Amino acid sequence: MSPADTVRSRPRPSAATWISWTTLALMTTSSVASLRPAPTMAVYGLACVFLYVVPALVFLLPTSLVSAELASGWEGGVYNWVARGISRPAGFFAVWCQFAMTIFYYPSLLGYVASTLAYVFDPSLAGSGLWTAAVIMVAYWSGVWISSRGTKGVAGLASGGLVVGTLVPGAVLVVLGVVFLLKGHAPAAPMNAGDLLPPWAGLASLVLIVNNFLSYSGMEMNAVHVSSLRKPAREFPRAMFLAMGLVLVIFVLPALAISWVVPAEQLSLTAGVMQAFDAVFAQFGGQWLTPVVGVLLVAASLGGMVTWLAGPSKGLLLISRQEGYLPPWLQKRNKHGVPRNILVAQGAITTLIALLYAFVPDVSSAYWIFSVITTQVYLITYLLMFVAAFRLRRTAPGHPRGYRAPMLGVLCGVGCAASLAALLVGFVPPSQFGSGNVGAYVVVVAGGALGLGLLVPFLFYQFRKQSWKQPAPEEATS
Repeated sequence: MSPADTVRSRPRPSAATWISWTTLALMTTSSVASLRPAPTMAVYGLACVFLYVVPALVFLLPTSLVSAELASGWEGGVYNWVARGISRPAGFFAVWCQFAMTIFYYPSLLGYVASTLAYVFDPSLAGSGLWTAAVIMVAYWSGVWISSRGTKGVAGLASGGLVVGTLVPGAVLVVLGVVFLLKGHAPAAPMNAGDLLPPWAGLASLVLIVNNFLSYSGMEMNAVHVSSLRKPAREFPRAMFLAMGLVLVIFVLPALAISWVVPAEQLSLTAGVMQAFDAVFAQFGGQWLTPVVGVLLVAASLGGMVTWLAGPSKGLLLISRQEGYLPPWLQKRNKHGVPRNILVAQGAITTLIALLYAFVPDVSSAYWIFSVITTQVYLITYLLMFVAAFRLRRTAPGHPRGYRAPMLGVLCGVGCAASLAALLVGFVPPSQFGSGNVGAYVVVVAGGALGLGLLVPFLFYQFRKQSWKQPAPEEATS
């Protein structure tokens, strides 16, 4: 039985578990877009439009359109697409790389939650390792509990968090920025046509542009929920188009608004989003709103986190049950079909990293390198996805698809080139690396990416067992 047949043999969800395509669009937007990078990009003024639009054209657009075609023709997410387009081992490799990226994503996201939440109680807590560790652990395990309630709970928190924690604060920033200009103030950053392009600084400029490719990663992740739509073939592409528009708006407009009100010298690369909100509110005598916005931003981040919890882990579970890649203990699910033990195992790593925040003073630089490694691994998923989409258009041209991406070959070629560029840039040490040994940095990043992205999935594949396979019509186990 083919991977597609196996996936399609699963029963369709009942009407009670269906989600709307707009809800899926909000889930996808929640997993991709946030206000976190707004202060950093506001430093570039009008050039932030260029820095976001170019990566959107060469990475976001191909990713969205290609995943829309694949999901409208084949359920099962990245694994099934790559398994059908290339091979089953390649499919497992793709879904593992998608899952592995989250290992260090959660501590990074929740570290941001900790610093944001500190502004609600006491800004000095933002520099406390114990505070950061406590917030990471409490937030992660709370997210696991919410995810364990099934897709409905995840969809509700992700959609609600996006609206109240990203769209509303973002709209407030934009409105205040416009009011600031209408009052006759000159924008803090020049807004002339000549300022649309950022100053060219050689490789550093290229790194800046390519790094923004990764701001759009995750558009394909929620394809595992396509079976929860009433009419997947029509509704998933709609969800992708809506999400794509929302992501661009959320990234570009708030960054522009901040650049109008707050001078660039007050927006260093280390400045947090709460500092930017505080500075904007100060222009209008509304700094009392800063803690309120902090609560809303935390809600958005938690919504994005539970979306990531539900997506990659579910994809890894599906293939592991079909092919016996993971031991039975890791395949355990609760009555809602949530891979509880995968999340528990991942939670153990997240807890360990949280404790490192508390007790190891110089963990930040090593943790940053780990984050780069997992990003490199994730890019492999995109390379495989684009190759699989191109091959499926040739090997299965008559396969029914609810949506056919225009100029698929061009989209896949551009997407592959963008992914390769981002992967190669990951080997360029950042300015924070200082005078460290560049060779050592490259060896560590390359070795880590090969170990996490190749060695670990190879071992799972090598030691898979027939007895670990589960029946295709999945029955939730407690």
